Amino acid sequence: MHLASCLAAGHGPTSKKEISTEGDLVIGGLFPVHEKGVGSEDCGKINEHRGIQRLEAMLFALDEINKDPSILPGVRLGAHILDTCSKDTYALEQSLDFVRASLTRVDGSEHICPDGSYAVHDDVPTAITGVIGGSYSDVSIQVPHAK
Repeated sequence: MHLASCLAAGHGPTSKKEISTEGDLVIGGLFPVHEKGVGSEDCGKINEHRGIQRLEAMLFALDEINKDPSILPGVRLGAHILDTCSKDTYALEQSLDFVRASLTRVDGSEHICPDGSYAVHDDVPTAITGVIGGSYSDVSIQVPHAK
């Protein structure tokens, strides 16, 4: 299954619509993979042109950069891409993940347990280096205010 299909497959109110690929530097992406939902639904049907195409373009660009050792020698770019569902408030909620990742990124060596061992942070999200998106101006206006 292709990565874009994985993002599009997230259904239900509790499923998170995201794709992550590992890298030394991780770039965030906010794309309207789904259209606005109807009624109480956040997300509607798949938004092929404005969402999927832009998502695919970002993943393709990262692949091309990563496979050419002359562009960023010794550095691998990763991605953390979230679905905005073409809705400004949903995009704002999603983009808070980027902020949380930057705020919770902690050096484990600073936290020593009572037994002398170092704290292990398995669930610490990856800090985002920059963000590409959103596709809609109302989304782009909301996202910088996620602090």
